[in-house]
Amino acid sequence: MNKLGRLTLAILVVCAALWFGTVQLQKSQGYTKNNTLTLYNWGDYIDPSLIKKFEKQTGYHVSVETFDSNEAMYTKIKQGGTAYDLAVPSEYMIEKMRKANLLKPIDHSRLTGFQNIGKPYLNQPFDPGNKYSLPYFWGTLGIIYNDQLVDQPLTHWSDLWQAKYRGKIMVVDSARDMMAVGLIENGQSVNSTNPVALKTAKARLDQMAPNVKAIVADEIKMYMVQNEASVAVTWSGEAAEMLANNKHLHYVIPEEGSNVWFDNLVIPKTAKHTKAAYAFLNFMLEPKNAAQNAEYIGYSTPNMPAKALLPAATRNNPAYYPSQKVLNKLQVYSDLSPEMVGLYNDLFLEFKMQH
Repeated sequence: MNKLGRLTLAILVVCAALWFGTVQLQKSQGYTKNNTLTLYNWGDYIDPSLIKKFEKQTGYHVSVETFDSNEAMYTKIKQGGTAYDLAVPSEYMIEKMRKANLLKPIDHSRLTGFQNIGKPYLNQPFDPGNKYSLPYFWGTLGIIYNDQLVDQPLTHWSDLWQAKYRGKIMVVDSARDMMAVGLIENGQSVNSTNPVALKTAKARLDQMAPNVKAIVADEIKMYMVQNEASVAVTWSGEAAEMLANNKHLHYVIPEEGSNVWFDNLVIPKTAKHTKAAYAFLNFMLEPKNAAQNAEYIGYSTPNMPAKALLPAATRNNPAYYPSQKVLNKLQVYSDLSPEMVGLYNDLFLEFKMQH
């Protein structure tokens, strides 16, 4: 056997030993394949102490796998390689999964605490009657700014185009969200399928390009907290984390409206541990658990008794729990055809190439 062969064999032996050790540890703790719940979630999107609490309370072991985009999550579930028991897609993806017959209907008679979910977060167009999904978190797309680095508050999307912000704005690396900014600025729907309207929105974004310092993802938090950028386009929960670390930061929902999104829990059709899935859904419906999770994550909870348990400064903050007047101006993303998704992505890529 050559050196490469011996090295490969050694690696396989180590991997097998690690796998065997993990299995034996789980068995020693009473966990088996039959009482393990597999949760497919966004990264860092649940308080780890709640996972431990659920395991201790129910005897189920929770295996958490993560994804970084709705599209990646959809592809993995559609391929069916892993039998996820619960997943956390966003609204337009729930609509797509529902149409593709990838979800199990949720039996509401098995839920305890469903009445805790506020009516504004139920019966959305992407899942009428919540037949397939249970609200988990919701939030908005908006603007965050540093009061030490700007001379006045930003209250409109159009503020991002002001010449004084040249090279000072961070924006999220998200085609749907940034195209939404251009569409709203032009008075169009965030779900527009009109190629002319989309190209016009992209042209409007191009006019903002000189003001854009960078197009990034999680790095926005670091830049804003460390006073390295004046303004950013980001999501409300990300902003909450930034505000907690820099008193000079402020988050606003532009007056002309924005996107409101919903992340919901669903049971994929390939789920093998349905009983465990319902135990987890009911656990997360408990107000105390939902409130703890909301404080850890920073996004808005749809659980009304849980909201009441949050600090007054949080539950009364219009940036995270806006008035009905503001909510009426917010738009929910709809599922778009593959062709339209491709057009959105292509136009955004053209915009990105300027940086």
